[in-house]
Amino acid sequence: MNALRDLAAAWLARGEPAVLVEVSEALGSAPREAGARMLVSATRCEGTIGGGHLELKAIARARQMLASVRDEFASVRAELPSVRAELVEAPGEPRTALRQAQGERGGSVSVHYPLGPALGQCCGGAVTLAFSRLDAKALAAWPLAAPRFHLQLYGAGHVGRAIVRALAPLNVRIDWIDERDDQFPPAAEIPAHTRVVAVDAPEAEVDEAPKGAFFLVLTHRHDLDLRISTAILKRDDFAFFGLIGSKTKRARFIHRFETLGLAPEAIARLTCPIGVAGVEGKEPEVIAASVVAQLLVASSRAEAQTPASARSAATSSTFTV
Repeated sequence: MNALRDLAAAWLARGEPAVLVEVSEALGSAPREAGARMLVSATRCEGTIGGGHLELKAIARARQMLASVRDEFASVRAELPSVRAELVEAPGEPRTALRQAQGERGGSVSVHYPLGPALGQCCGGAVTLAFSRLDAKALAAWPLAAPRFHLQLYGAGHVGRAIVRALAPLNVRIDWIDERDDQFPPAAEIPAHTRVVAVDAPEAEVDEAPKGAFFLVLTHRHDLDLRISTAILKRDDFAFFGLIGSKTKRARFIHRFETLGLAPEAIARLTCPIGVAGVEGKEPEVIAASVVAQLLVASSRAEAQTPASARSAATSSTFTV
């Protein structure tokens, strides 16, 4: 997840000592996949490698590593009084007198954990965890994760805001589009990887979405919903299109689409109402939770149908940080 990588970069920039814990191998039934990561400092943890006793043991080991570094630092300071024991900023990475005196050290170790009764877990699989000091080298080796999907979200009202907040912890690229510039929250509240687009003709943005994009339409006017929806259905390369509204709105819009001459197979790709069936409630946060769940299901289905090479090419051409 790129949000965790961004946090690691922030910790590194301010010199906060930390250990990066990564699932380097997952065999059989395991709580997280290879590549899952967690950051551990002396006072907090971010990310997860799956929870349970495995994570508790990983946190304890990571903090032992941090403590051993502190103890060794104190020892070197006592032996080398001429070396200043303080953080010295260097381009891209904090450095300590310990590292200046003793040179760069990898400080990386791998530990294999069977997920059985001895660990207080019954998953039945096994994982190998890699523990390494968070430094510039570790950050550089941490690849940017491919986005789950690229979403064009039309509408900056209450539901739109709730959906953007719900998607914020996930690795999703969002174009958030509305004709009302004053409806967007302050820039400081816009999640990473979300691009605000305030334009007079939102429907013109449909053509800017990459192949395989997801679309959600929930603006404040039905005539605007219709224009945007028509533009989306004229494309044949989107992965998901959801329109907020009731079954009555769906029927009326389908009639409009037919009048406009849209092909029946294109109209059939419309999802309206949106959200997971069976979830009750009209609060924006409830709607958002239901819609995000639906998007994740659609994303998993789309990924299963897309060759890995095509996903890689789409990521390299549409996702930047």
